[in-house]
This record gives sequence, C-alpha cells and structure tokens, in this order.
Amino acid sequence: MALNIQEARNIFDEMTETYSLRRHARTVELVMTALAKHFGADEEQYAITGLLHDADYEKYPEEHPNIIVAKLEEMGEVEVAHAIAGHYTKWNVPRESLLDKCIVAADELTGFVVAAALIRPTKIEGMAVKSVIKKLKNPKFAAKVDRDEVYKGAELIGWDIKDLIQFIIQVLEEHKEALDLASPQ
Repeated sequence: MALNIQEARNIFDEMTETYSLRRHARTVELVMTALAKHFGADEEQYAITGLLHDADYEKYPEEHPNIIVAKLEEMGEVEVAHAIAGHYTKWNVPRESLLDKCIVAADELTGFVVAAALIRPTKIEGMAVKSVIKKLKNPKFAAKVDRDEVYKGAELIGWDIKDLIQFIIQVLEEHKEALDLASPQ
C-alpha cells in the first residue's frame, strides 16, 4: 500500500471543510480501524478507507464518490478505491472483499449512533443498544440515514445488528473526548 494515513489526512483536509463531515469521517475511520483489528486485517488500509469514503461529498455532491475514487485509483490504491466506490449498496458495485463489506457496515450505522448520542444529555456515555434500535424504528429520527443500508451492513459482515451497534458504541466511547461525544461536566 503506497498511501499512508498521514497522506490520506492531507487529502481529506484539502477536500473536507465542515465540522460535521470531519467528525463523521473520523468516527468511521475509528470504527473501520477497530473492525480491521477484530478481523485481523490491515488497520491502516481500513482507516484510510473510513477517513476518505466521503472526502469528495461536500465539494462534489453530484459526483460523489467518483472524484475520490478516481484520485485513489490514480495513486494505485485500487482496493480502497473499490471499497469507497461501493460504500452504498444501491450504487450496485459488488462488495467482494472484507474491506468492501466493512465500509458498508461502518458508514451509515456509525453516523446514526453519533446522531443518537448527540441528543442525549450524557452523549455516548452509557448509551444502550436498545435505545439505538428504538430510534432506528422511528423513520423521523435521523431521516437521511438509510435503514436498509444499516441492516445490510451488519448482514454483509455476518453480525447481528445489536452486536454491531454495541461494537460501534464501544469504539466511539473509547474516543469520546476527541469526538466531542463526552458527557458535559
């Protein structure tokens, strides 16, 4: 792998400006790193995929993810580019590798868990899986999150949705201060 995490951060910083998208990318990066560790995969490759999956979304929403995919392909990062090209199942890019499947599992659900945490007085601290499941059933809460993608992601990696939610909560709780998800004192 030619691209390292610092170079990926530089690309990300050039392309992404808003705090919310920066936090989303960072949370997905952390979840992807933890998934790589769990599965014994390349942690840096997974981190880069999580960090860059939406890098072109702000500046090129109509072309997302084609801009970042093309950039990564030019750099020889074919596996990362393919995973990002298929990080939404309705784009009909086949998910062949574990990396391809993990980015689907991490993206929408991590965003949803963060949204659920932000409305809680204690943020991510003490968040229960059942409260996330309850919010998933409410189509008005975080309405932009595609519920089909959430469930498909868990299915792709062979996990029960509750186990994936718990996994994501634990990862986010470990980094709660850096992600502004800690309970206010």
